[in-house]
Amino acid sequence: MSNGKPRVVVKVGTSTLAYPSGGINFREMDALTRVLADMMNMGLQVVLVTSGAIGVGMGKLGLTERPRDTPGKQAAATVGQCELMYLYDKMFSEYGCTVGQLLITKGDVEDPERHKNLVSVFERLFSYNALPIVNENDAVAVEEIVYGDNDNLSAIVAQLVRAQKLIILTDTDGLYDSNPKLNPGATLIPLVEEMTPDILALAQKSGSDLGTGGMVTKLQAARLATKAGIDTYVINARPVDNLYRLLDGESVGTWFRGGKP
Repeated sequence: MSNGKPRVVVKVGTSTLAYPSGGINFREMDALTRVLADMMNMGLQVVLVTSGAIGVGMGKLGLTERPRDTPGKQAAATVGQCELMYLYDKMFSEYGCTVGQLLITKGDVEDPERHKNLVSVFERLFSYNALPIVNENDAVAVEEIVYGDNDNLSAIVAQLVRAQKLIILTDTDGLYDSNPKLNPGATLIPLVEEMTPDILALAQKSGSDLGTGGMVTKLQAARLATKAGIDTYVINARPVDNLYRLLDGESVGTWFRGGKP
């Protein structure tokens, strides 16, 4: 927290930003930028961790299916990242919000000097009242240097900026005791006090979104963040006004209570 302003990291997945075809979902993207800019007006310092570069790149390049080879994924990511940032910059500017882009890898976090520089960049962006937009550096992605999914990356970013809240937006209402798409009687779990093996096992049967990691990586991210004392929430991205409800103290989605760091 800086200057008494609480910090919130919001992670958004491909399923919110793009249609299955790879085309941009302008309505959802514009609604998200409006609410995040409004959150900054409320006095919060906000970081957005965004997925979608490869999916958006597919649409831009006219590809009908996701590339399977690494160079193909990287090429799609480079095109998609340009489009994503162009749209974010345009949409956020409509609400008077300045954004900055950070593309990072594991090495940027794990190397002491680069870690220090990364933290300094975040702090300076906050001091300029800018909103950092973070994605993994897919263009140089190889297994050894990336996290592989933006859920876990969002938990790392939340620790880097010492956030009070990590909010993971997805296409389900939170963590259920079984797959709600298959079991109409599935029950939403509103609060998780501790990340037990039983809770982690629920991810295998609670369904997942259209992104890379599904619920498994969301629980992994929650475990990382809560260990650092960060309250973590998995909530439905639709409607995006769920963010307002959460900030107003309503019970939305699943709250993973942060422990003592």
